[in-house]
Amino acid sequence: MTFAPAPIPSRTQYVLEAIKHAILTAQLTPGQALVETELAAQFGVSKTPVREALKTLAGTGLVVMSQYKGATVRLVDAAMAREVYDVRLLLEPEALRRSITRKVSLEAAQEALERSDSAVDKADRSLANRDFHRALYLPCGNPLLARMLDEVRDQAALVSTVAWSAVPSWEREAAEHREILRLALADDAEAAAGALHDHIASFVRRAFPDDEDGGDTA
Repeated sequence: MTFAPAPIPSRTQYVLEAIKHAILTAQLTPGQALVETELAAQFGVSKTPVREALKTLAGTGLVVMSQYKGATVRLVDAAMAREVYDVRLLLEPEALRRSITRKVSLEAAQEALERSDSAVDKADRSLANRDFHRALYLPCGNPLLARMLDEVRDQAALVSTVAWSAVPSWEREAAEHREILRLALADDAEAAAGALHDHIASFVRRAFPDDEDGGDTA
């Protein structure tokens, strides 16, 4: 896996996006060490932008920083997935309900759905799915609620990527997305919120079937 430096304004942003893409395509796997010197040489940059990128990724939950082990890709297990999806389960259906009630445009959700259908790899599909959900909750009218959901976006993308590696259920989830959007465009706020609730609740249960508590708290 190699990346050539790109002519973009921020080297840190370039490195951040490259590492994120590598994580979401499983080129960098959960638990794998992220060595600053190796990454700096790989990207053709100094250690400073790599260090800053890793700190940012730690803030979004994709990377874990340890005083003794350094930076590693975050491990994904049923407990971690349950935490992330429990937050989504509590907040996303209500945010969608409010978005529909406000009669906002959901064109961005339709565009994200189309990008997901034409995605070339798991990372692109995961990021498009993340954008689909964000397009549903972002116009809810409560910036704090939207920011809270933004906090778990990257972690949800990591969970879905890891889950799809074991159980490639993305086609089923894409069909569920289309139904959620259909109901939302029909201004059926309660049905759309209910479909979204079921969609989120069932994902971890399908992805981690051996977890005893996953069925009730996903």
